[in-house]
Amino acid sequence: MSGDDFLRVEAHDCPMSSCAAPAGSPCRTGKGKVAIGYHTARFRLVPSLAKALSVKTPAVRKPGSVWAELPRPAATVDETGAHVRIGYARASTVRQSLDTQLDSLRAAGIRRIFSEKISTRAQTRPELDRAVALAREIRASGAAVTLVVHEHKRLGRGIELAALAEQLKAADIGLEFLTGELQGSHDPSGVVFTVLAALSGMEREYIRDRTLEGHESARARGKTIGGAAVADEAMLSMALHLRDQNHSLRDIAARLVITKGKKKGQHPSPATVLRLLRDHDQAAVMA
Repeated sequence: MSGDDFLRVEAHDCPMSSCAAPAGSPCRTGKGKVAIGYHTARFRLVPSLAKALSVKTPAVRKPGSVWAELPRPAATVDETGAHVRIGYARASTVRQSLDTQLDSLRAAGIRRIFSEKISTRAQTRPELDRAVALAREIRASGAAVTLVVHEHKRLGRGIELAALAEQLKAADIGLEFLTGELQGSHDPSGVVFTVLAALSGMEREYIRDRTLEGHESARARGKTIGGAAVADEAMLSMALHLRDQNHSLRDIAARLVITKGKKKGQHPSPATVLRLLRDHDQAAVMA
């Protein structure tokens, strides 16, 4: 069970007639106490918990104390209790900071935020999947739900953005951008969103084409693109010999020495050795 499971359970009214706890409150016992676990008929309304044997009531709900009806969890709803706003933040690399996005979401009153550092090109973005899953389950309980993001580029571009739009449209989940050219609330099935997805994909391809053109222009003028080469034939020969003796990449790298350039006298990294051997193997296959 994850820390969010009780919120997902409490997004639904308890169907047990002996409990009938409304959405936002924990289950209760026949003696009017907060139950130590949610009733089976209730937590099985959550698809991800349908096969669970039990779901415990968290300490924040004070199991065993006198039951009292609670407002919807502040972690997922606004002051009206009728509209859930879930935040999502993403950075492409570990070195990039999420602070600006998180501050923006919190300033907008978003308390439940999913965040991760992962490229939009990744096949799976776990935290985004969790945000959409929670939004879908809360929407199924009857509450309006909006996924809130700092700007549209945090969700993806082109095909990725269009695919996400289809998910949100199917689940009747709204979308809100806090900044950027599409600041405001949007219908994921709308024409504006569709055009955005197409344009953002074109923007990526445009940047890629311009980068490749710049590389070709630099090569034509005799400039080297990328890092300086540290390998030579002697290093390759030694690396192949050590690999034949079943040495690991780390061991091979520790036994090799760079003989030229700024890194002269240093050992190559295991990644450099891997690339060197891989390029050799691919060339051998093509020959």
